[in-house]
Amino acid sequence: MMHIDEVIYIDNLPKIDLHGENSETARVLINDFINDNYKQKNNLFCIVHGIGSGLLRTTTSDTLRKNKKVIAYKTYYYNQGCTLVEINLDK
Repeated sequence: MMHIDEVIYIDNLPKIDLHGENSETARVLINDFINDNYKQKNNLFCIVHGIGSGLLRTTTSDTLRKNKKVIAYKTYYYNQGCTLVEINLDK
């Protein structure tokens, strides 16, 4: 299994795009996406929130911080509008 620090390319990772969503809808979509990836045994995925005003980025960070399945998350080095997420598949 790959870890978040080993990710170079994100094209082969599952992604969710939050462009155009409000913060409450984004929170629900993020938690559902985490649960979907957990069921499919994907420990790494990408959340595309864009740069914009920073509202979706803040919502993404807050939601990931509160989710017990999330091991680590960080902004993708090559694109500040994406956050990489690693979850624990053992929980």
